[in-house]
Amino acid sequence: MNDHILVTGMSGLIGGAVRRRLEPRARLSALNRSEVAGVTTVRADLADLDAIRPAFEGRDTVIHLAAKAGDRHSWEALRDTNVIGTRNVLEAAKLAGCRRVVFASSGATIAGWEREEPYRALVEGRYDDVPEDWVRIRHDMATRPNGPYASTKVWGEALARHYADAFGLSVISLRIGYVNAVDRPTDSRTRSVWCSQRDIVNAIELAVDADESIAYDIYFVQSDNRWGYRDLSHPRERIGFVPQDAAEDRFG
Repeated sequence: MNDHILVTGMSGLIGGAVRRRLEPRARLSALNRSEVAGVTTVRADLADLDAIRPAFEGRDTVIHLAAKAGDRHSWEALRDTNVIGTRNVLEAAKLAGCRRVVFASSGATIAGWEREEPYRALVEGRYDDVPEDWVRIRHDMATRPNGPYASTKVWGEALARHYADAFGLSVISLRIGYVNAVDRPTDSRTRSVWCSQRDIVNAIELAVDADESIAYDIYFVQSDNRWGYRDLSHPRERIGFVPQDAAEDRFG
């Protein structure tokens, strides 16, 4: 168990869920644009390395959740937060001697495969068109981002690999599925890629506590959805992630 954990983006949906899960067992602090009530918070812009560095001092582990999510944001916003900001988080963690960074990547890094069958049929809800035997997308298959946002997450994974190799900073990249406030899938696509709040915080906690021998790895994280196309065997084998929820239980 790690005692000193810094969470970037704690004021977000996943950040709040992580706080509720980890607060009983760890000393949490936040790196955030706004104050997080009840938690020691460094307020700074991720694009400013000097401003964020104090947040990392004395921290064992960093959970990097802060991001501009989705292509509704301008390229400048995606660049400053997801590209420059992720580099700065990794650099600050390295300089502070942190043990591990858990990086919130995204299933969008491979969502471009949804243009091809049978993945297209799965996300469109054409289940009768899905063959009996088909291959789920694995973590070690080629990335295929579906837009600028997804491309920034591919960049984050690549840079994380570099920091692990060059500087010995352990980084675990979690390719997170669709997490939402209502905590249930809302259409055929999200029925495929949905991730419950319970499942994502469980995966994050498992990544925080994963064996020291894991220098770098990538795990898909979503719920146990019948029509999911992302392979979950790797995180189960490596960190013991077994989703507790399924889209079929909550879809409606």
